[in-house]
Amino acid sequence: MTFPACRHNAIVFILAIVWVLPLIALGQQAPRARDLGIPFAGMPGPFNAITDVAGVTVGHTTLIAGEGRLDVGSGPVRTGVTAIHPRGKKYDPVFSGWYALNGNGEMTGTTWVEESGFLEGPVVITNTHSVGVARDATIEWQFANNLFDPLPDDPEVFWSLPVVAETYDGDLNDINGFHVAKEHVIDALESAKSGPVVEGNVGGGTGMICHQFKCGIGTASRRLDIADREYTVGILVQANYGSRETLTIAGIPLGDKLTDLMPVFRSADISTGSIIVVVATDAPLLPHQLKRLARRVPIGISRVGGYASNGSGDIFIAFSTANPGAAARQGLLDIEMLPNDAISPLFLATAQATEEAIVNALVAAETMVGINGNTVYALPHERLIELLKEHKRIP
Repeated sequence: MTFPACRHNAIVFILAIVWVLPLIALGQQAPRARDLGIPFAGMPGPFNAITDVAGVTVGHTTLIAGEGRLDVGSGPVRTGVTAIHPRGKKYDPVFSGWYALNGNGEMTGTTWVEESGFLEGPVVITNTHSVGVARDATIEWQFANNLFDPLPDDPEVFWSLPVVAETYDGDLNDINGFHVAKEHVIDALESAKSGPVVEGNVGGGTGMICHQFKCGIGTASRRLDIADREYTVGILVQANYGSRETLTIAGIPLGDKLTDLMPVFRSADISTGSIIVVVATDAPLLPHQLKRLARRVPIGISRVGGYASNGSGDIFIAFSTANPGAAARQGLLDIEMLPNDAISPLFLATAQATEEAIVNALVAAETMVGINGNTVYALPHERLIELLKEHKRIP
């Protein structure tokens, strides 16, 4: 039994759920932060995306349907799923480590990541109340496609503890209508590809809000040399955190300069929300080193104004695509690793790419109207450029 390949970046249009051809046939078309002239430190890879790490693929399923008053179970729907494969659609576990800066959120499977040191499949990201279906669908997809290594003494045994993470989109989406179904998760898993990654209001980031502007999925990468070898660090974020007053771009505090265009809905705590960050690298790191890499993600978040409020789920996972075959069940393994004294440049690259990925998510996202007419506005590009010019961050 196998699942057929589903269409890429599926979009569900207003009033009817309709599968369509790829949203961006040739890759990212929405403007990105560097297109606006926003300066960032470090050297990006060719796509400036997590897919610059060879083998990593990303797929989205985007669900947008209905408008007007919330009718739980009917909509409006503003949600989706994003899937990241470390080595494409094959079973070859990668060394991994994870870290929670603030734990008001969920990332399943991390107990086994911590214990075993391996990420054994994709990372899937969706909304808070769709974690269960996403986890179940991922297990079903892995089993149907034989993406596991049977036990030597019992080849019939299959078990999986997939990594599924979430952020809350209930301000725009009928989150308690449970609109994400197995087929949507499978579509994201099947449609994953290398190359440019679509950002903003897509996949798991469809209904997300960041610093009280529309936000969602963002990505970036950095290339660097260590001991005469080139390595890449790639970042993907699902950003849904932060208040306007702390927003900072290119080192310029913008909270007192962009005080309008506030979301049109009531919120009990404007600092609530979450951010999920996936860190990929081809540098040969062991699990304890990858955990250290994940711990550097907050540096990048803080540069944009995040501070891990009480209501925020700030959860990060890092993996290395080096050392293929490291999860073999038998035999003596030869493992390559960088010494701890050599990995500081990877820490810096992680912070740099995380910052840019968040800003890319803000720049790419478009104004969205969701349940009950709740409206979240896009970051105004022209005004942002003017402000950065005033502060001499853009020539």
